[in-house]
Amino acid sequence: MIRKWWTEHTGASALLALLRIYLGWQWLVAGWHKLAAVKPFDATGFLNQAITSPVAEKGTGAVLYPTFTAFIEHFALPNVKLINFMIPLGEFLVGLGLILGWLTLTATFFGLLMNFMFMFAGTVSTNPWLILFGFLIILGGANAGRFGIDYYIRPFVNKTIARLRKGNTPVSSDHPNRPA
Repeated sequence: MIRKWWTEHTGASALLALLRIYLGWQWLVAGWHKLAAVKPFDATGFLNQAITSPVAEKGTGAVLYPTFTAFIEHFALPNVKLINFMIPLGEFLVGLGLILGWLTLTATFFGLLMNFMFMFAGTVSTNPWLILFGFLIILGGANAGRFGIDYYIRPFVNKTIARLRKGNTPVSSDHPNRPA
């Protein structure tokens, strides 16, 4: 009953829109501060810290996310210029998508992905709250974008997908443009 209300009711859409706009504002501001800063954003120090002091178990000191630490060491740090570009732009675009209700679930997914990566690297900050809000938006499904651009785009996307599916259905061998 609650799930149906959360995914279909207009009242839930309004709550999801407020939640979406708040979450989007958090991402937009974080990205904008990095994009518009006088000193260019540089994740090198953060990445080095995540490698030298990874998230570890208190008693044993065992690294809790060794594959993520390896990812940072062997991919992110060697490609720090790409990371320096992607993080601020990603944060800004996630925020813009959420505020406008444009590709809402996609923006939420990438926001969650960034939140988890920040947490795997050892940064807690507001990430748990942002993750909780992100999951609430994901649970709302298409209803999360009802008061946004998604409301207008969704019918076009649904028609296009239906048309593509219809085009991929088997056709009889007497069709002139299809091989038998």
